[in-house]
Amino acid sequence: MTIRLSGVGIVSDMIHLQIYRYDPEKGGEPTMQSFEVPLTKPGMKLLDALNHIKWNLDGTLTYRRSCGEGVCGSDGMNINGVNGLACITPIAGLKQPIKIRPLPSMGVIRDLVVDMEHFFDQYRSIRPWLQSETPVPEHERLQTPEDRAEIDGSYECVLCGCCTTSCPSWWWNGDRFLGPAALLQADRWIRDSRDEMAGERLDQLEDAFKLYRCHQIMNCMECCPKDLNPTKAIDHIKRTLLARKS
Repeated sequence: MTIRLSGVGIVSDMIHLQIYRYDPEKGGEPTMQSFEVPLTKPGMKLLDALNHIKWNLDGTLTYRRSCGEGVCGSDGMNINGVNGLACITPIAGLKQPIKIRPLPSMGVIRDLVVDMEHFFDQYRSIRPWLQSETPVPEHERLQTPEDRAEIDGSYECVLCGCCTTSCPSWWWNGDRFLGPAALLQADRWIRDSRDEMAGERLDQLEDAFKLYRCHQIMNCMECCPKDLNPTKAIDHIKRTLLARKS
């Protein structure tokens, strides 16, 4: 799959895609629809191909997108069997036909759009904001550089859902197991030296299902588009709970 530049513009090969289609308003079973899209520029991303389909071939194709830079986390989807963000996934190197499906184990609203209400309910349940009993200072709450470094590898999460929906434990127990994304953020606040509710946060997580359904399969780490490690964060929570008992 190459791009050949000529004096009159770009001569491109074609990208072959198979995309999951489902419209509950029309009924029927989901299908995989084939499309061909021209490879129009070097470094073309999968989101560029989806945009070409929607803008030029089939305006009914439905998917989420926003920033296009891997920051908003909107366009999480399953790409050739691996969850990822379409906007930062290069076309080059993807096996064709590129098979695109919605994130697994979530209800499909339409095509590649899934219902993330439960995912965000779980995120909200860990109270992802600073909690403190001391009076609010006149200026910011200070941290040492060492304390600040403790939350590296967790605050960068964009809540795309790729990790959580790649986790078999969440597929089977998603009603009770919080999943990698929520637990990564729980650990972020447990580690934050400015937060004064670490004990209460740990109490909330000490549950056979909320936390301990993680069996370190590590799918979450493998697919995270920000190269974060939720498995490591979950292990830290477990070790912190154990240390508290000793």
